Amino acid sequence: MAAGYFIIRSTGVRDQQAFDEYAKLWAPIAAQYGARFIAGRGVRHETLEGEDFPRVLIVEFDSYETAVACYNDPAYEQAMVYSRKAYERRDVVAVEGM
Repeated sequence: MAAGYFIIRSTGVRDQQAFDEYAKLWAPIAAQYGARFIAGRGVRHETLEGEDFPRVLIVEFDSYETAVACYNDPAYEQAMVYSRKAYERRDVVAVEGM
């Protein structure tokens, strides 16, 4: 079975308190679904085509289905209340590995 990924692009953090709450809620969800950060988190990147975002992350899961299940988990839906406050704009795409 192929791995699954979140590709996350966002503006900079505009509400640090909301971001901190999101991060606190995300940690146990990430552990439950085996999420692993594999790229991003403050490292350099270059947008070669399309709109640039200052924050880009890639999160790996054991499978595409696991990634989608994580996103649809009610606990993650509650955490997203804070991510929506933390960022002006945030895009999350689930992608299946090859």
